[in-house]
Amino acid sequence: MAFARSRQALAIAGVLGLALGVTACGTGSEKKNNSKASSPECAAYDKYQGNSGKKVTIYSSIRDIEADRLEQSWKQFENCTGIKIAHEGSGEFEAQLGVRVDGGNAPDLAFIPQPGLLKRFADGGKLKPAGADTKAMAEQNYSPDWLKYSTVDGKFYGAPLGSNVKSFVWYSPKMFQEKGWTIPTTWDELIKLSDTIAASGMKPWCVGFESGDATGWPGTDWIEDLMLRTVTPEVYDQWTNHGIPFNDPQVAAAFDKAGTILKNDKYVNGGFGGVKSITTTSFQEAGTPITAGKCAMHRQASFYANQWPQGSKVAEDGDVFAFYFPAIDPAKGKPVLGGGEFVAAFADRAEVQAVQTYLASGEYANSRAKIGDWVSANKKLDLNNVPNPVDKLSVQILQDEKSVFRFDGSDLMPAAVGAGTFWKGMVDWINGKDTTTVVNGIESSWPK
Repeated sequence: MAFARSRQALAIAGVLGLALGVTACGTGSEKKNNSKASSPECAAYDKYQGNSGKKVTIYSSIRDIEADRLEQSWKQFENCTGIKIAHEGSGEFEAQLGVRVDGGNAPDLAFIPQPGLLKRFADGGKLKPAGADTKAMAEQNYSPDWLKYSTVDGKFYGAPLGSNVKSFVWYSPKMFQEKGWTIPTTWDELIKLSDTIAASGMKPWCVGFESGDATGWPGTDWIEDLMLRTVTPEVYDQWTNHGIPFNDPQVAAAFDKAGTILKNDKYVNGGFGGVKSITTTSFQEAGTPITAGKCAMHRQASFYANQWPQGSKVAEDGDVFAFYFPAIDPAKGKPVLGGGEFVAAFADRAEVQAVQTYLASGEYANSRAKIGDWVSANKKLDLNNVPNPVDKLSVQILQDEKSVFRFDGSDLMPAAVGAGTFWKGMVDWINGKDTTTVVNGIESSWPK
């Protein structure tokens, strides 16, 4: 994957009598053209050398400030290796990736958050299996449970990048303290708190499902969290792989449980309107009424830390913080819903493999974590490099082998369902369709 400095360069150096200019990373003209690569801070990138001047394109759903942080996270890698990484983020990523691939304009790498979508490209022969170096790096740094999500028919296609814990409820510590509200530790306490807040004249919940072509996905997270709280992890697994049908009564019960909040006009949608406003409220803006005192709680993943207004302090004593989305019966364990994206390759050039391997490394995970507001299941991630308290809690959960963790269910389902009818079904459900009609419609769309 990586190449040592060329013999030709060494020969020229010898002929010209420049041996004294030899460094650990280059000689002669190499040193002049890539002086940074010879510096001590570049030692960690030795294995990726030999691809200077090459370009690697990456396509993802990561945008705005998160995209800026992403580009900052691999800047030293670029400087030390000479590889240029060109990242493009899009709100229409899921739909447009297929268009690009089918049109012969695939990116070199894509950060795919749905294992079902990854499988579709792998089954279609579009993805390149990860190289030996990437596979070895991934096996060192991630648990088998994570790697199975990007393994198709025995072939491994790429390591996770960022990860997230989705079972969180965001709130304002200051508001809770002023109102005398206590953080709930059970579902019953959560509903009791919601009733108390509603009685005070404030909508307890603010929610947003709008996300461009991916509108509806935040709603699927609600159903998945409720599935994990109303059935066993084994039944959850059966649901995601169609071991039980989507219209199974246990699934309908989870919808109805979620509906006690989402379809309750007394509870939603603070700062935006009634129940139906949920489908037109962007997920990026959905929680911000908390900072204006217009709602009290917003259920969203750890990555939502990036969406608060600039300057917001995310901490137990800050402007916003999060608590664990309570279990219905804590005695049965602490179910945790999570997700992440996987670094999949549509090209296998040496420079592409170099970037894919680097992104699976501990060096990358710690580089990105230091910038803030990011979580990874990478075993080499040092908790001391995670500045955000919510992210620290997330990493502890992800690294704790005792956690009852399950990957986002819609991301595990076939893309036609998980990134299609399930998303659309959530919009229809919020807009007034009954549970039975919605789950029957999603079930009928499952590939035969």
